[in-house]
Amino acid sequence: MRDLANHLEVRRAISPAAATTDNTAYVSQIIDLAGFSQLVFAILLGSLADADATFAVLVEHGDASNLSDAVAVPDASLTGSEASAGFDFSADNKVRKIGYVGSKRYVRLTVTPANNTGNVFLSAIAILSGGRYGPTSAQSA
Repeated sequence: MRDLANHLEVRRAISPAAATTDNTAYVSQIIDLAGFSQLVFAILLGSLADADATFAVLVEHGDASNLSDAVAVPDASLTGSEASAGFDFSADNKVRKIGYVGSKRYVRLTVTPANNTGNVFLSAIAILSGGRYGPTSAQSA
C-alpha cells in the first residue's frame, strides 16, 4: 500500500503570524518525540522584504519537557546543516528543511533574523515519523 499519511505526524512548530520588522527570533514549540524516532522541521517562507536580511537556524534538544536543559544539537545528530537551512532575503516563497536524528526527547527550532527592517513572513511545521505505534492520529497538535 502506498500510504504515507498513516506513517507521519505533523505538528505546529512556528505558527503563521503578522509580519515582523525587527530581529526578534522565531522560536518553535517544543516538539516531544515520545513514540517517534525521526523528525524534520520544514520552514515555510513567504515574502522577505528587507534587501540585506539574513536568517540563522538553530536546533536545540534536551531531556526536560520545558527544555531548561537545552543545548545546541551536534552536527552528527542533524540531517542537513543549520547553515543550509538558513536563508537570506532572496528566499521569498521557498521552503527549507532540517532533520533531527539525535537521542533526546525534546527538540525546538529557532530562526534568528539579522539586519531585518522589512516585513518577514515565515512559519514552520514539525514532521515526525518512525512511530512505534501506528497508524498516527488523523489530526495533530
